[in-house]
Amino acid sequence: MNDRKLILYIACSLDGYISKPNDDLSFLDRMQQEGEDYGYGDFITDVDTIIIGHKTYQWVIDQGFEYPHHDKDVYVITRTGKPKENNINYYAGDVKKLVSSLKEKEGRNIYCDGGAEIVNLLLKEKLFDELIISVVPVILGEGTRLFNDNYPEQNLELISATSFDKGMVQLRYKIEN
Repeated sequence: MNDRKLILYIACSLDGYISKPNDDLSFLDRMQQEGEDYGYGDFITDVDTIIIGHKTYQWVIDQGFEYPHHDKDVYVITRTGKPKENNINYYAGDVKKLVSSLKEKEGRNIYCDGGAEIVNLLLKEKLFDELIISVVPVILGEGTRLFNDNYPEQNLELISATSFDKGMVQLRYKIEN
């Protein structure tokens, strides 16, 4: 039995927004601190596959960045498939089938890198095993919500809660399906 898990690792405001209007992530800037990666380095070493929505992937590219995870299999969820480019797989099929097939393969964990549309699709299908949510000490009032309505209730078991110097709290939950 393979123990690969699909894990969401994401930051949001106290009122549940992952971005301000127009995909503005500037609220995260206040969390920048020399030598502090909020556990991301340890987390990503146990990941070999990434699932990311096309809008979020394209946002990274549009900012002038190259998508950073060259050493991992990346699945960009899109409505229209494209040919594979290096380690980037453009996937337009059934996301439930994709996650099931990935979990059946040997490997390390699968990281959902956002955005909200993909997060909510995966929640609706009850595919997450863990959620790691970093709550930034700010109330935004508007923007892109992390959680939408209309997905099944899912009970959570708190694995850990870590607070950081700048006031962020990172909550790690196991989903009890």
